[in-house]
Amino acid sequence: MRQALRLLTRTGCDLCDTMHEELARLAHEQALPPLTLVDVDADPDLRRRYGLKVPVLLLDDDLVCFGRLDRGELLRLVRPRA
Repeated sequence: MRQALRLLTRTGCDLCDTMHEELARLAHEQALPPLTLVDVDADPDLRRRYGLKVPVLLLDDDLVCFGRLDRGELLRLVRPRA
């Protein structure tokens, strides 16, 4: 099964911009699943679930981290299984 990353963001969120930039840099060093940016305010369910926690990074539908990029956790989760 192919994995996918979703970054839940909101307009004007500096932390969101920072996490997106860090993910872009990491993607140049390490193969990562495809990334989709999602505006948390465009989806009432996401806004209710994550509200002020943005940015939120999800791998498939599982929480990787929020607020700041947890590089180690992300790499652990995307590491190929033996």
